[in-house]
Amino acid sequence: MNEDIFLKVDNYISNLLAPEDKALTDTIKSLEEEDMPRISVSANHGKFLQVLMMSCNAKRVLELGTLAGYSTIWQARALPENGKLISLEVDPRYAEVARKNVENAGLSHKVDIRVGKALDLLPILIAENEEPFDFIFIDADKPPYKEYFDYALKLSRPGTLIVCDNVVREAKILDPHSTDERVRGVQRLNESLQGNKNVTATILQTVGVKEHDGMVIAVVNR
Repeated sequence: MNEDIFLKVDNYISNLLAPEDKALTDTIKSLEEEDMPRISVSANHGKFLQVLMMSCNAKRVLELGTLAGYSTIWQARALPENGKLISLEVDPRYAEVARKNVENAGLSHKVDIRVGKALDLLPILIAENEEPFDFIFIDADKPPYKEYFDYALKLSRPGTLIVCDNVVREAKILDPHSTDERVRGVQRLNESLQGNKNVTATILQTVGVKEHDGMVIAVVNR
C-alpha cells in the first residue's frame, strides 16, 4: 500500500461519516487567508474526537492549542447545550480568528478561548478550582507535552479521557538520537506513560491526509 491509497481511504471515510459543512470549510479557508499553519486535524479525526467525547459522556472539555478553531468546532458540536469547552491559545491573532470561526458555527455560548501560554494558564485553572474536565485534547507545541499531560491529570477526574495528537511524527520517535525538540517532547511523554499508574494508555498509529502520525489515548484510572 502507498500514501495515495491512505489518502483515498481517508477521504472515503470523511466523505461518508465526517462531511464538512460551510462553517468547517470556512475555518480551513481562514488558515490560508490569515497565513496560518495548515496543521488542523483532519475531518475524520475531528469526528473521532466527537466519538471519544460521546463515549465518556463529556460535558466539560479542555483543549490545548486552538489555532483557527477547527477541532474546537468539532468538539463543541458534541457537547450538550449546557456543555463547556475551554481552549487555550498562545497567539492572540490565532485566537481572534478562532473566535470568529466559532461564532460563525453558532457555538460561542459553549466555547471560552483564553489567550496565553498554556504553562501559565493551566496553573491558573487549578488555582481557581476549575471543575474537573471530562475530556482533554492536547494539540499544542510539542516540547512541553509531558508537562501538559501532567497538568491535564491535575484537572481530571477518574474516567477522564486525555488525547494527545501528533505523537508518532512519521516514525521520527524511533530515533533515540533525534535533536528535534518536537520529537524529543513527544518521546518524553510517550516514555513516561509506560510507568504512569494514574492512567491506562495506548498510542493509536494513524495514516491518511495527515500522513503518518498517532495519538495518545489515556483514561484516568478509577
